[in-house]
Amino acid sequence: MPVGMLGNKVGMTQVFMDDGDANPVTIIKVGPCIVTQIKTVSNDGYDALQLGYHEVPSRKCTKPEIGHLSKINLPALKYLKEYSVDNVEDYQLGQKIDVQVFNEGEFVDVTGKSIGKGFAGNQKRHHFTRGPMSHGSKNHRAPGSIGQGTTPGRIYRGKKMAGHMGAAKVTMKKLKILKVDTKQNLLILKGSVPGKPGNLLSIRPTNCKG
Repeated sequence: MPVGMLGNKVGMTQVFMDDGDANPVTIIKVGPCIVTQIKTVSNDGYDALQLGYHEVPSRKCTKPEIGHLSKINLPALKYLKEYSVDNVEDYQLGQKIDVQVFNEGEFVDVTGKSIGKGFAGNQKRHHFTRGPMSHGSKNHRAPGSIGQGTTPGRIYRGKKMAGHMGAAKVTMKKLKILKVDTKQNLLILKGSVPGKPGNLLSIRPTNCKG
């Protein structure tokens, strides 16, 4: 099977197990993805598959992307992503890969962009505690001291301060597959994944090298 696939987050809900436990789950629409390029050790120095996902009008893609896909008579695809594989000879250009490559009970890692929070302070961004709220304190949510004085005369790199929060690449690891819906290409995972509904996600088996 390929090391990963692309999909979109549908949303979250809960499912009840046979023992009565309610589990929070995320529903992901996975693929189908199309093999758009096969890379080999002899030609590229490594084995990998390039997968395309989400067909769009040609005006939504750049001319280099359209030229790359038209060589193998494929439509315009919005997303292209590469995954390492060991057995590239098992795949062909233009081959469609769907959610059937996953099995219930397996564990996967899901990567996506987290929800953007804008400019955030230390309490929200780094979970700092606030100052006292009574007895005349004037330091409630202020950052306080941020370094030494004359020496070193600057702020060290990496100091935790207020700033842009979210909208970053995040990976949730070892999420269990509770159900695979092959009719609608849906994957039901236990737990949460990054981003809002509709967010692009990359799903890979846990402990894979891709």
